[in-house]
Amino acid sequence: MDVELYNFELPDELIAQTPLLERSSSRLLTLNKEDGKTEHHTFKDITEYLKSGDTLVLNDTRVIPARLFGVKEDTGAKAEVLLLKNLGEDRWEALVKPGKKLKQGNIIVFSDELKAVIESESDMGGRVLKFTYNGVFQEILDLLGQMPLPPYIKDKLDDRERYQTVYARHEGSAAAPTAGLHFTEELLDDIRAKGVSVAFITLHVGLGTFRPMSVERVEDHVMHEEYYSLSQETADLLNDTRQAGGRIIAVGTTTCRTLETVGQQCAGGPLKESSGWTSIFMFPGYEFTVVNALITNFHLPKSTLVMLVSALAGREHILEAYKQAVNERYRFFSFGDAMFIY
Repeated sequence: MDVELYNFELPDELIAQTPLLERSSSRLLTLNKEDGKTEHHTFKDITEYLKSGDTLVLNDTRVIPARLFGVKEDTGAKAEVLLLKNLGEDRWEALVKPGKKLKQGNIIVFSDELKAVIESESDMGGRVLKFTYNGVFQEILDLLGQMPLPPYIKDKLDDRERYQTVYARHEGSAAAPTAGLHFTEELLDDIRAKGVSVAFITLHVGLGTFRPMSVERVEDHVMHEEYYSLSQETADLLNDTRQAGGRIIAVGTTTCRTLETVGQQCAGGPLKESSGWTSIFMFPGYEFTVVNALITNFHLPKSTLVMLVSALAGREHILEAYKQAVNERYRFFSFGDAMFIY
């Protein structure tokens, strides 16, 4: 399958640079995955599409201020580090700039309290760094680090919490699960009041978010691993929902990937508590085992995420919906508008 099949024209001015003042005032395009019918709403209207007995599943990961700026100890040259995966024992997988000049053995100084030595190269051009510091690492990171906004966002973010969901709990992500940015506590209360259950999983967003596809055939792409966790409490709720005939609605592609990972492990049987690393890649032809509907943002052309939503709704339906979104001037990507595929 040719990657170019998932390309589309996107004017640069439709890439949202800042979040809206009110989270749930973003626009919402709804797409019926069976017949391709679309409608246009504001995000608060999502309650009209949720039914008593459904379960809404959210990713409660929390973004860390993972972008660090320092200098090479030997030359004083500027260096930038983006933390991606905690490997334990103060070692992290990271992206570095300038990549060609930061090699094994180089020491990067971020402050008097924080240094790192490059231990090795990792796959896809990353590095493994070993940190030394005085104090508590997370406190130093909160002080020195910046939020790791995607490269297509050029404007400065004044409030860090606007790149967090209101229910973010477990620190570890290098990017936000952006479909969740549209929710407020008040909207979640309204959803619960309709008889919709709300459940949580955790997937820490990592390297794959920052890597464009570099292959021509979809099947040749290799996804990067990300850590996920699904509790027995959530598994029980999802099992009860399915048994009662309710829908499981994933908020975001990260939630979708977690649910489908566990669903594959359980081979169509009852879901069970699970944690570990997933590299699941969903594209048309994939048979969903858990997820019935999906709330998501609008994604990059030729990205694995466009392929995931195409697996759920069909490529033709997705590309037509995206064409409408462009014509109607929807806002795209992390701080953009939302889509509900049902």
